[in-house]
Amino acid sequence: MVALPFAATTPTSISRVGIRARDAENLARYYRDVIGLTELSRSGGAILLGAGERPLLEIEPDRAAKPDDLHSAGLFHNAFLLPSRADLGRWIKHAMDRQISIEGASDHLVSEALYLSDPEGNGIEVYADRPREQWARKDGALKMATIRLNIPSVLADVPEGDAGWQGAPDGSIIGHVHLRVGDPAEAERWWHEELGFDTMARYGGEAVFLSSGGYHHHIGANSWRSPGAGRRDPERAGLSWVELRSTATEPAERVDPWGTVIRTVAE
Repeated sequence: MVALPFAATTPTSISRVGIRARDAENLARYYRDVIGLTELSRSGGAILLGAGERPLLEIEPDRAAKPDDLHSAGLFHNAFLLPSRADLGRWIKHAMDRQISIEGASDHLVSEALYLSDPEGNGIEVYADRPREQWARKDGALKMATIRLNIPSVLADVPEGDAGWQGAPDGSIIGHVHLRVGDPAEAERWWHEELGFDTMARYGGEAVFLSSGGYHHHIGANSWRSPGAGRRDPERAGLSWVELRSTATEPAERVDPWGTVIRTVAE
């Protein structure tokens, strides 16, 4: 059995995410070709994708859906966590070779990440964590930042003569989900009270990062594009639901203050 990253070993972690798509086939093709996911199954038109045998992303077709509104509540990004820094280097080389459009590349101190968007505007992060023992704290909070990613340094971790990117390797997971919300303080209270998550860091009053079991964050919530946003329009494409795997709470379905469905399932 492949060892999973620390993010998946905490009492509660991200299991998989559902996305409502106006063109499910095109979106599934993108996640196969660009992110390297494998199609695992189909049911009722929904396409289940994953890494190895682990399901990560379910794409639900809805041709009548309105396009997502990036200024409303919803998905900021799904973050695909690769098992190692070398895997991230392989993916970067793949993105360069395929001329995949990248929107950002950041060193967050706890992790190294690149950002892009799928054809329907859903945000994506592809990242690798730094070893947990290297994470620093300041004034009781985890020290995180956003500085320029040293891409040549990441590429240098790929061994000479390596076979290169072969798709998302077994052990890849969704490490965290970052949400657009109307009020990060309200999101922080909700995740504390409903799921028992801990606050790991805040970026002023506009973003909060929460987790279970000491991970840097399983959930991010920001109002950078969506200050004051109300409940999400259920007729729009984009985020459908987030599923958490948990030993800390009973299986249940909750709805956050912005209408986002949060499911918990047994470990």
